[in-house]
Amino acid sequence: MSQALQLIPAIDLKEGQCVRLRQGRMDDASVFSEDVIATAQRWVDAGATRLHMVDLDGAFAGEPMNARAVEAVCKAFPALPVQIGGGIRTDSIAEQYIDAGVSFIIIGTQAVTEPEFVKRLCSRFPGQVMVGLDARDGQVAVNGWAEASGIDATALASSFEGAGVSGIVYTDISRDGMMQGFNSEATVALAQSITIPVYASGGVSSYADIDRLAAIASTGVAGAIVGRALYEGAIDLADAQQRIDKQLS
Repeated sequence: MSQALQLIPAIDLKEGQCVRLRQGRMDDASVFSEDVIATAQRWVDAGATRLHMVDLDGAFAGEPMNARAVEAVCKAFPALPVQIGGGIRTDSIAEQYIDAGVSFIIIGTQAVTEPEFVKRLCSRFPGQVMVGLDARDGQVAVNGWAEASGIDATALASSFEGAGVSGIVYTDISRDGMMQGFNSEATVALAQSITIPVYASGGVSSYADIDRLAAIASTGVAGAIVGRALYEGAIDLADAQQRIDKQLS
């Protein structure tokens, strides 16, 4: 049997609401729900085995702004692994989320500005630390995607080899929320350059993309985070996961 590939629904939080942005622009947000728990329940009912959450306000503020919503989801669905990113820039914030029941914390900006922070967290919370690499034209963006760092995404990912990072969430900002398909070439190139599992994010929009994901499962791509396509009904989570599983069986 080929390597499994996990589809992970996304809940992006802005002012306590479930939204989707286009290309990371906070001024171009679509509100899909004001009930975070009901949204999480929707994905649990559809068979989600993991949930991706992002505190968008936190990513810009540099500290959690929607932590209560994240903690509420963890409390309501204790058996559901939850991964959270956005504004995790201190040890105490990371610890707060882990104590609240979060399974994986995703470090973005701080992974660029203070790589040792990631390595320190990996020692404190083994198997629970991921790195979020949000790239535009191959260069990592920081502070809610608002600033270019000038650092190559692949080089940064490679620097965490052996540190204990459990996964890399790789987002092509130009594709995110645009329903134009994900950047399979860049995702595969990254996955093949490191041994850390890579999760594709940004642009998965159709069943053709689902088939492309199944085709690259053997390259080190462990899963894909899906947002707008699920909320707009372009993809059904249960059907898409079954489609992938069938192709990989």
